[in-house]
Amino acid sequence: MKIYCQELSTVELTRKSIDVLQLNLGMVCNQACIHCHYSAGPKRTEVMSAETCKKVLAYLESNNIPTIELTGGAPELNPNFKDIIRRVRAIDRKVVVRSNLTVLFEDGMEGLPQFHADNSVDLVCSLPCYLEQNVDAQRGEGVYRKSIAAIKVLNELGYGVEGSGLNLYLVYNPGGAFLPGDQASLENDYRRNLKETHGIVFNHLYTITNMPIGRFAKQLNALGKYDEYINLLKDSINLDLLNCAMCLSLISVGWDGLIYDCDFNQALNLPIGGRQRKLWDFSLDEIIETPVILGGHCYGCIAGRGSSCTGALN
Repeated sequence: MKIYCQELSTVELTRKSIDVLQLNLGMVCNQACIHCHYSAGPKRTEVMSAETCKKVLAYLESNNIPTIELTGGAPELNPNFKDIIRRVRAIDRKVVVRSNLTVLFEDGMEGLPQFHADNSVDLVCSLPCYLEQNVDAQRGEGVYRKSIAAIKVLNELGYGVEGSGLNLYLVYNPGGAFLPGDQASLENDYRRNLKETHGIVFNHLYTITNMPIGRFAKQLNALGKYDEYINLLKDSINLDLLNCAMCLSLISVGWDGLIYDCDFNQALNLPIGGRQRKLWDFSLDEIIETPVILGGHCYGCIAGRGSSCTGALN
């Protein structure tokens, strides 16, 4: 199958399978991070309804997609969050939750870490630096300390502890208009600093490139660095990484049930096939056969060492 883009018109890729269904439960978030490609925050109102959740889960039950990944906004703030996890675990599928960590201290979140542990949920948690001043500059004052406190709670339950089976992954985002450094080196820096300073542990670090969309694009434009950043991405591409792009094995479902090739396309309102259709309007074979929509933001996934929801591609 060909993947079409004006600037990548000669590229041909084949979607391999659908291994991950990434479900956006809404744009509501207790934070408003400057790098958020969704521009999520406390003032957003979009939330996946119980009816849409029901239809998505019915689709998952009737199709062999091994992993469901819950994201947002802060997915935990959706009132159906726990019910979704229970239903997915009941059919023996893997659950991954993308968390900002600080949401664990919001009202109504009491007992959530234990719930995650009881259901063997994998946690992918944002911590864009191991230094307090850098995290607070990106995510707001006091976020770093709350994030560290949340990791300590998770560690006490076994998350990130070798041999526990409870996986805790941390996510690094650059603090400006530059590419992430080497993932393995950064992971070693995180591991050493966080252990020595706070006594906390984790399984692995994911490095993710900031995409020039959403709130980060607005910041780039305000600083007059948008074109410079786009050129950096283009000058740094590694076409060998196209065969590892996450859109080849992942589909993204919006809070309203609309389906996208990835969550970046969702943020840009670029639905699969160029038509606004719900997940349940497709068979899996149709999704696999539908060309992926690419744009200039896609250079971020293949720039430098590459970037996907599970970190660097090489």
